[in-house]
Amino acid sequence: MTEATDLAARAGDQDPRVGLRAVAALRRLLEQLEAVQVRGARTQGWSWQEIAAELGVSKQAVHKKHGGR
Repeated sequence: MTEATDLAARAGDQDPRVGLRAVAALRRLLEQLEAVQVRGARTQGWSWQEIAAELGVSKQAVHKKHGGR
């Protein structure tokens, strides 16, 4: 099992402490993955508008979140 798969399974645990910790870990992992993909897209010449469209957010939101990195 991969880390993400294991975390997803634990997110459904009957013990709220286990489930909530897994949700928090998944959130951190997702943020890291998004940052990697945004950097890759920018390196390949994508505009903020193109990235925003793929993420389903506004250009301003994605630029605010990732523009200073």
